[in-house]
Amino acid sequence: MNANSDFVKRDLAAVWHPCTQMKDHEWLPLIPIRRGQGVWLEDFDGKRYLDAISSWWVNLFGHANPRINTALGRQLQELEHVILAGFTHQAVVELSERLVKITPPGLTRCFYADNGSSAVEVAVKMSFHYWRNCGKTQKTRFITLTNSYHGETLGALAVGNVALYKETYRPLLMDVISVTSPDCYAREAGESWESHTRKMFAHMERALEQHHDQVCAVIIEPLVQCAGNMRMYHPVYLELLREACDRYGVHLIADEIAAGFGRTGTLFACEQAGIAPDFMLLSKGLTGGYLPLSVVVTREEIYQAFYDDYATLRAFLHSHSYTGNALACRAALATLDIFRDDDVIAQNRALAAHMGRSVVQLADHPQVAEVRQHGMILAMEMVKNKHKRQPYPWQERRGLTVYQHALQRGVLLRPVGNVVYFMPPYIIKESEIELMARVAAEGIDLATREA
Repeated sequence: MNANSDFVKRDLAAVWHPCTQMKDHEWLPLIPIRRGQGVWLEDFDGKRYLDAISSWWVNLFGHANPRINTALGRQLQELEHVILAGFTHQAVVELSERLVKITPPGLTRCFYADNGSSAVEVAVKMSFHYWRNCGKTQKTRFITLTNSYHGETLGALAVGNVALYKETYRPLLMDVISVTSPDCYAREAGESWESHTRKMFAHMERALEQHHDQVCAVIIEPLVQCAGNMRMYHPVYLELLREACDRYGVHLIADEIAAGFGRTGTLFACEQAGIAPDFMLLSKGLTGGYLPLSVVVTREEIYQAFYDDYATLRAFLHSHSYTGNALACRAALATLDIFRDDDVIAQNRALAAHMGRSVVQLADHPQVAEVRQHGMILAMEMVKNKHKRQPYPWQERRGLTVYQHALQRGVLLRPVGNVVYFMPPYIIKESEIELMARVAAEGIDLATREA
């Protein structure tokens, strides 16, 4: 028995994996990873895999990054964790100060949680509670976009719209108002992204006009609906939405959990529209892929609505045991140091351009409806009929064929349905991008051979 097989056997006897039908592993081997270095993962038999998806979109600067490792080592010698109620520590103070400086203007307060879904829960509760503290108790609802995804805890599921995750739990969820997404995949032939996006805003305008008295906030993934098949839209939507939310007295929650920290070509996606939300949600890349941490960065006026004598019961009584964990905060600070010192955004623009060039030929593939890109996120959508944009039945699991082929070729791709995408660490080399592109093209050819 090889080393991989031994670990797989032990795993399957004890571990229940996320987002997985465990019965698949009767025929689809698990890949046990022994170590990571840069963009590469290595299993227990010594086979290497290029991490083209940043291990679920979290890893920014490679596995075992020496600068983050050093920072964590120092922090370990001082403080691993302390309760953040009634106590504080250096790393969380420094991180909060720096986040306030780099996020859009007007965001002044940082509230910490453990993961992206928890940050969504915090923002939803905080928005609702703000309006309650302001005497507007009729505001109890939220507006979300179709095809959106905000996490898998109950509040986050409720404000999302991907049926695969949400439908089973619908009886447990609060009712929300869904507005048609500005997704530019649906644009007419020859229509620009901006034109289509502007046109689609009419749906949001109408919903706000009809329901603003009841609505706490609109929650949105800026520019890219990642779990919703990597669908994308033009930044003008954010500009129009900010103006409309101000006009109708509704909060704007920007879920930058996946899009933030350079993924879309700017440090934060909201920058491309020149807007500041009322709540910005950050996680995933926040710690460079090292440790779970999330933060809700919000406005001073929202903070002040909770600031009162204890007896008024206006405080925001929400907590997680590991809130503001010192190790996670130190990893986040080391990640921000790399952004500050290495001109990461400019380098990413060059890498993104190379990614685009590496798959340009796939735009003409008979079974690829679209190749789309925002910065360091690139997606290729496989379809049964390109002219009609007829999707493959989900039951055929064409993306799984790409995944299996890529593993054989030493690349970790994990398509979302029939959408193959790249979201690699920012330290990837051009030669590694070319490998990633070749393997994806091979996988797409294989998966669509019987169209």
